[in-house]
Amino acid sequence: MNFLQWTLAVGVLLMLMAMISGLLQRLPIASSQVYLLVGLGVGPLGMHWLDLDLLAHARWVERITELAVVASLFFGGLKLRLPLLHPCWRSSYRLATLAMLLSIAGAAAVAHLLLGLSWPSSLLLAAIVAPTDPVLAGMVTVDAASDRDPVRYLLSGEAGLNDGMAFPFVTLGLLLLAGGTAHLDAWALGYLWAIPAGFAIGFLLGRGTGLLVIRLHSRFGDATAPSDFLALALMTLAYAGAEMLHALGFVAVFAAGLGLRRAELTVSRRSPLPQAQPRAPLPPPADELVNPNRVTENDLDEPAVAAGVVVAEALNFGDTLERLLEASLMILVGVVIAANWSTDGVLFAAIFFVLVRPLSVWLSLLGTATSARQRALIGWLGIRGIGSVYYLAFALGHGLGGEAARTMSALVATVIAVSVCVHGVTAQPLLKRYRRDMRRRAEPLCAAEPGRER
Repeated sequence: MNFLQWTLAVGVLLMLMAMISGLLQRLPIASSQVYLLVGLGVGPLGMHWLDLDLLAHARWVERITELAVVASLFFGGLKLRLPLLHPCWRSSYRLATLAMLLSIAGAAAVAHLLLGLSWPSSLLLAAIVAPTDPVLAGMVTVDAASDRDPVRYLLSGEAGLNDGMAFPFVTLGLLLLAGGTAHLDAWALGYLWAIPAGFAIGFLLGRGTGLLVIRLHSRFGDATAPSDFLALALMTLAYAGAEMLHALGFVAVFAAGLGLRRAELTVSRRSPLPQAQPRAPLPPPADELVNPNRVTENDLDEPAVAAGVVVAEALNFGDTLERLLEASLMILVGVVIAANWSTDGVLFAAIFFVLVRPLSVWLSLLGTATSARQRALIGWLGIRGIGSVYYLAFALGHGLGGEAARTMSALVATVIAVSVCVHGVTAQPLLKRYRRDMRRRAEPLCAAEPGRER
């Protein structure tokens, strides 16, 4: 196909998705599934318009998926507003650490005992598929800063944190495959610095820059300043700055989103808007009280209005960017799956999604305020997607080759395809029924608690 034909095909797809978006919301079908089918249709299994050799283009795929993960992590963090010591956050920390470790251990054992992979290859496969995906998790995570449903909030926190937490185990798997056991002490010491440093760098950068930009908006009455540029700047500075300091860039980008949201919260506390409920533990998000399209320069004299404009415009830009990334990358995943399919991968995915992931989540959340039903939902709604593609491409570009590379590619691609299908079909019905039951039973949300705000 030539350029004009591809342009026409893209236009038809975008028009179709714009027309059927309302229908998709009523059906147990996710947009990611539609894009996946499009990828299968244009790939080698369909019309053969597009063919992608993952091994030959690993570096290119790595960079594209890296950008997608970075954007999703930042905007995911920007939607999370509860204090970092809140019980819901502490449960998310458990999911990103204990549940992650249990998932990696369980998946590695399944890969070794059932599929016959070596222990280093099993560890690498487990680390690649263990983290939930921040790009495709939009169907199960919070969609606004005022959303405090425990299931969605915990999944959001997990999706934001566990991509960075899985990276050390990906590099460990590659290190063991290369026989580099003598460097394990350097590996461990490196990540003892990389994880906390990444979080500190991103959070301080996001909060400090956010407070400065909000103050400048308010002082100079600038209602036309491009907040999308601010979001892009924070993403790139946090990621590149952290990596240059040998910290984890994914953790830094997520923390930068949290930091910018903390700047909005700080301003909203100091000068709450008139429509905000007085003496509330947390003032409502300024971006949900302000319409950026109706704000004048005089309105920006109120710092909370400026904060609302900055965050609202950044989130609007993020929504558009994430939809574009989801569409393009899921089509590419569909093309890759056409040439990388494994029946062993289907069996591995079934055991991982039905047994390993739910059991890991259940054990990690014991003793928390979550109910048995919430733990079961969180255990099931752990979608895999673009993040796993990034880790696979990273491994292919950093030493994984030969037959092992083809086996790993087929297994990971199959796990992603199974996840997109089964989680995409079940997520909406399960969450709708759960929300109806929560309203009927008046179950508690992740409400802010006085005296525990940090």
